[in-house]
Amino acid sequence: MQGLVFNAHWLSYFDEAAMRFLESVGHSPAHPLDDFAASVVRAEIEWKGPAGLDDTIEIDVEPSRLGTSSFDLRYGVAVHGRAVCEATITYVSVDRTSKSSRPIPDAVRAALDGAG
Repeated sequence: MQGLVFNAHWLSYFDEAAMRFLESVGHSPAHPLDDFAASVVRAEIEWKGPAGLDDTIEIDVEPSRLGTSSFDLRYGVAVHGRAVCEATITYVSVDRTSKSSRPIPDAVRAALDGAG
């Protein structure tokens, strides 16, 4: 009703941007990197200004930290060149069978390291 993007939608936008980013470095459902799966364990968003419902939102994604079993992606969001928000989301590498954390696979680590 306010004509602005509802705050809860941002995590969906970041999820889509992360998927597209991972595709750009070689991980996609059709061509997975070492059977890689990741889950969100932390999300921090700082708003800088509004985004309207009809605005085209531009999201830049870059890896900002690589740990043993987790990594951070940093999101920079703009509308017509105007900063809207920044976010950092921490993901943990997950074994698809046991659902427990595991070290980031070498192929994924190399792809993330090369994208930064």
